[in-house]
Amino acid sequence: MKELCITNGTILTMDEAGAVIQGGTLLIQGSRITYCGPAQAGEMAAGPERRVLDAHGGLIMPGLINGHTHVSMTLMRGLADDLPLDVWLNQHIFPAETKLTSEAVYWGAMLACLEMIRSGTTSFCDMYLFADQVAQAADDTGLRAVVGEVLYDFDSPSYGKIDNGLAITRELIDKLAPHSRLDAAVMPHALYTCSRSLMSKAGAISAETGAALDIHLAENQDETAQVQKMWGARPLAVLEELGLVNERLWINHGVDLNQQEIERLAAAGARLAHCPESNMKLANGVAPLPELLAAGVKVGLGTDGCASNNDQDLFGEMDSCAKLAKASRLDPTVAPAEAVVRLCTSLGAAAFGRPGELGVLKPGALADVIVVDTNQPHLTPMYNPLSHLVYAARGSDVLHTVCHGEVLMAEGKVESMDSEEVMARAKEQASALTGCRVL
Repeated sequence: MKELCITNGTILTMDEAGAVIQGGTLLIQGSRITYCGPAQAGEMAAGPERRVLDAHGGLIMPGLINGHTHVSMTLMRGLADDLPLDVWLNQHIFPAETKLTSEAVYWGAMLACLEMIRSGTTSFCDMYLFADQVAQAADDTGLRAVVGEVLYDFDSPSYGKIDNGLAITRELIDKLAPHSRLDAAVMPHALYTCSRSLMSKAGAISAETGAALDIHLAENQDETAQVQKMWGARPLAVLEELGLVNERLWINHGVDLNQQEIERLAAAGARLAHCPESNMKLANGVAPLPELLAAGVKVGLGTDGCASNNDQDLFGEMDSCAKLAKASRLDPTVAPAEAVVRLCTSLGAAAFGRPGELGVLKPGALADVIVVDTNQPHLTPMYNPLSHLVYAARGSDVLHTVCHGEVLMAEGKVESMDSEEVMARAKEQASALTGCRVL
């Protein structure tokens, strides 16, 4: 196997000790890291069996992990801004989605993959229609993903009746099981769009296959009230009654959670994707991040889709996450920089279901690596790299992106796709989908 060397930078390992290696080098063989440490003589030498990526004195760190998104909603970026969740969803997003085609989903996903590669995200969890096309886009571009067909109790433009959606879910789980970078999960949309029968069947598939069960839950107080009216209990209590609160449960948002519910999630080993920018934009409220982390819940950071966030940049998400937590608590010490970076790396990997393999740089870990170019005015001077990553860095500062040992972007140039073609195709699909003129 050809060896990849990433050298001449400061390595942020994001391991338990938070080790930082100045003048460091990573060696990668196949999909795994074989060496992480100080530079050694001869490592800069490229040859037929070794490719070298020069970090130019920048930061070498784990690829970022996006715990919740709907990547093909890049086609709806800016379509229905400044609206409440129920109006945004029912009057704009759901109607647009009735016109979705597999081709639209593919090119929307390709556009998101391009954006993620350029901004340092190497893994994402996606809930959407035509999920096989999202998986295909991730496969074609070299990214790592967990995907799932969104399930709800009205007819889907993708699968029609819900029984077909459940069948597609099983098929996707089986199909992706042998894949090195892709997995599938069971993804009922939310308790307000899913019946007891659907939730029970979704839970059964998760239990039988071991796949995660990913669901929007407790996104705001209005949702809680709606679920209480429909189901007679708070959202987490409904999942508890259905026997779904376990280590496979993966909650998206989790804004309206009380302390007892937080402790129950932690005890069950459940996961949660925190989406601060989407929560802010839709005025859903502020998730109890300090309590979730203190209780030991596996929390990752998510962007949500581009219709409710507008970008897939996890550097911007980290900045928003830290500042929102501080402002909402009137406490500048909550959500410190290191803890927030871990939401996208080592802790985010636990939420992603790959603890110790992703989100950390060490021998034996999967080779998902990015390099941040710190030779920038807005990153000069640099006293604390983790602080800069949260409060000053931007997705556009990413220089190299590697996933599963494969170079997806080098020196700022994406190698795993034709960027111009992807953007042109995405514009065509967006115009056809929305009927709007696309600039």
